Amino acid sequence: MNIATVQRLMRIGFWSALLFAYVCAVIPGGPEIGNSDKDGHVLAFVTLALLARLGWSRKGAFRIAAALLLFGIFIELSQATPLVHRDADVMDVVADACGLALGLLLGAVLLYIFRRRGDRTSPVAP
Repeated sequence: MNIATVQRLMRIGFWSALLFAYVCAVIPGGPEIGNSDKDGHVLAFVTLALLARLGWSRKGAFRIAAALLLFGIFIELSQATPLVHRDADVMDVVADACGLALGLLLGAVLLYIFRRRGDRTSPVAP
């Protein structure tokens, strides 16, 4: 598998995960992962940040973090509307930021390993 194919798969995974995360966040009584909803936020944003970092490896981590943090805020604003009937919580955005940081760190480690190995199937050019 070449670099372009791997990046395309990461991007498809990212958009799928983004849609899944939003739907889960706005449906009444959405799924709970772990001991609290914060665990679900962290897991979702680790996944989103990792997929984004590998799918768009030439974009800066700051741009990815800013875009995903805005997405987290958008989720909370959506939950604050009477249509959704969910509770918006600033601490959810904090959990999103923690997940983002972990996902970007994991992505940076993987990109470093791929570049060091010169792996032709990695999501980055060596």
